[in-house]
Amino acid sequence: MTDRGAGREPFRGRVGITAAESEPWWPERASAPDGAPNVVVMVLDDTGFSHLGCYGSDIETPAIDRLAAGGLRYNNFHTTALCSSTRACLLTGRNHHSVGMRFLSNADTGFSNCRGYISNKAATLAEMLRATGYNTYALGKWHLANMEDCTPAGPFHQWPLQRGFDRYYGFLGGATDQFSPELVVDNHPIDPPSEDGYHLSEDLVTQAASMLTAQRSAAPDRPFFLYLAFGATHSPHQAPQAYLDKYRGRYDKGWDVTRQEWFTRQLEMGIVPPGTELAPRNPGVLPWDELSRDQQRLYARMQEAFAAFLDYTDDQIGRLLDFLETIDVLDNTLLILFSDNGASQEGGRDGMLNELAFFNRLRPSVEEMVEHVDAIGGPNLYNNYPRGWAQAGNTPLRFYKQNTYEGGIRDPLIVHWPNRIRDRGGIRTHYHHVIDILPTVLECVGIEAPDEFNGMPQLPVEGVSLAYSFDASGEPSRRHVQYYEMLGHRAIWVEGWKAVTRHRPGVPFEEDEWALFNTDEDFSECHDLAKTHPEKLRELIERWWAEAGRYNVLPLDDRMIELFVLRRPSAGGERRQFRFLPGAPHIDRFAVPDIRNRSHCITASIERDTALQQGVLVASGARTGGYVLYILNNRLIYEYNYVGRVTRLESDRELPLGPCKLGMRFTKSAEHAGIAALTVNGQEAGATPVELLPWRQAMYGMDIGRDQGSTISPAYAAPFRFDGRLAWVDFRLEDDREDQKKATAIEARNALTDQ
Repeated sequence: MTDRGAGREPFRGRVGITAAESEPWWPERASAPDGAPNVVVMVLDDTGFSHLGCYGSDIETPAIDRLAAGGLRYNNFHTTALCSSTRACLLTGRNHHSVGMRFLSNADTGFSNCRGYISNKAATLAEMLRATGYNTYALGKWHLANMEDCTPAGPFHQWPLQRGFDRYYGFLGGATDQFSPELVVDNHPIDPPSEDGYHLSEDLVTQAASMLTAQRSAAPDRPFFLYLAFGATHSPHQAPQAYLDKYRGRYDKGWDVTRQEWFTRQLEMGIVPPGTELAPRNPGVLPWDELSRDQQRLYARMQEAFAAFLDYTDDQIGRLLDFLETIDVLDNTLLILFSDNGASQEGGRDGMLNELAFFNRLRPSVEEMVEHVDAIGGPNLYNNYPRGWAQAGNTPLRFYKQNTYEGGIRDPLIVHWPNRIRDRGGIRTHYHHVIDILPTVLECVGIEAPDEFNGMPQLPVEGVSLAYSFDASGEPSRRHVQYYEMLGHRAIWVEGWKAVTRHRPGVPFEEDEWALFNTDEDFSECHDLAKTHPEKLRELIERWWAEAGRYNVLPLDDRMIELFVLRRPSAGGERRQFRFLPGAPHIDRFAVPDIRNRSHCITASIERDTALQQGVLVASGARTGGYVLYILNNRLIYEYNYVGRVTRLESDRELPLGPCKLGMRFTKSAEHAGIAALTVNGQEAGATPVELLPWRQAMYGMDIGRDQGSTISPAYAAPFRFDGRLAWVDFRLEDDREDQKKATAIEARNALTDQ
């Protein structure tokens, strides 16, 4: 007897009347192939082709250089030019349009190439390895769940644990403060850290070591997959003071001299081929010698912060390598490190000290910013460098992140595996793409991608393994073609020839001007051959359209405003009433009430026994900007931080004991301005004019009953928990704003920077 009822789990033993007359059977548990390596994939963010020491820069990265010396460097490795899409390619081995991640996880356009999450028809590397018997861990940046779903209530189906990871510790969005990050553990948000000396890069490695310590203690023979996606080196560029001091003055020579020095080092170390030319200056980047003294001082300090950030993160990578050695697993660990796209142009001409000002189209002058140079890189600013330094970070290439020229898509890749790689310190020139990482890992582990996963037919893997290149430096590349599309920018590479265009939004795609390069001979795209080889250009453009049809690229879409107005029908209409209960977790800024340019009321129901009970009732934002309602010295206080300019309103009377309803009522009187009035049990207790930020209200989320992380007000120290009894905090938003379309347009442009 082998089956006692349809629909039950299969049983291959024998069932009799009693256990003594029966034969037990146990299903086989998944186990990895004998000798399968551990897998560690580390992803840097917005780190350009030349930023690592072993790729030419003078930034000190000894741990990464150690990996390069013991492994292989690739100088012809490519990504998608943007973060969410590159990560989708990495984890699925399919092109980003194929799996629904055309650009960011911020929007679902209603087309299958842009859902804002990875299709379940594309199992992730974590899902495949876990099904094979691996433990799987993700730490750091995710940015692969639609941001509408990144709330304490989810839905969680595209969060890390639902896409194959056993554990997760990190942040779900595109960027976060490194000193006070908004963190999620597994499926729930936690209070942001606020202690002195904290930095996210260190914390991620500490948490990774903790997870692996537990795993090795319980199952030392089981291999693991560790996916470690640092916030570095995405803005804000923040580092401990000792690292900032280390680079003080190093970049006073400017980006032109620095770029030339890095290029010379690249030629000397062979990371670029002989005969490579340094690409011409990108449009909008002035010669360093033409800048004012204030510009030079400000811009140099911004680059120092970037370098300190990368240096500090490299030290944390060194800690992880030391840990892997200590637990005796480094030799049989396939370790892959790369960057998700080229260096970022999003700091603009002058860079920025507070991205919240940038997101609100506020433009402080260089003279205003230079007054704060000593705070750059520290906990009180949210800074980014100017595009001139991004150009240096992409040496010797053209353009930046977002663009499909090489500066946006050619990135450093290091592979380290002592038990397998013999040509240690070697350089590989094979053309490969981030979709090739998954098939490489599968080949090294000794498994194949499934045709079906969790009952769902799977898309074919579109990458090709690069494991052949570990030993065969002279073997031709096994990748022969790769298309690109990002924000309407397009490119295609076929057997050394590349056609590429920079698209201008709103211009018909058929009017795009294509350039043509022979990348086998022109590493840095200096010589456009479109006019001398028009037939080759036509051939490549036609091939681009063929690849676009094959990989779900269409429809082409350069919309911006509409995409950020667009909401999935199931998401419902705009919500204008909210109730938050005590004990609510930290709420991501994507899920907070939208108070922009509208009348609104905040009401808190509390009870106090003594006049000494005080603390924060609600806080939304951080030191860079936001608002807070709190009790201090038996008075109700409302503060609105307009990127450093604070409006403070204190109640004109002390507060009664016992049950009480306290509030702030903002009545709009003009665009982005009005009167803020405090209320105590419905009675006005003081009022003042206040100007609101027009577009984005904060870089940070919201806390109820406390102000966790970086405090909005300097009047108290985090978390300043309310020590009375808080029943609830209500928000009521009025429908008196007529700038929804314009507000969304601004946020659309913001989203491209904040990723």
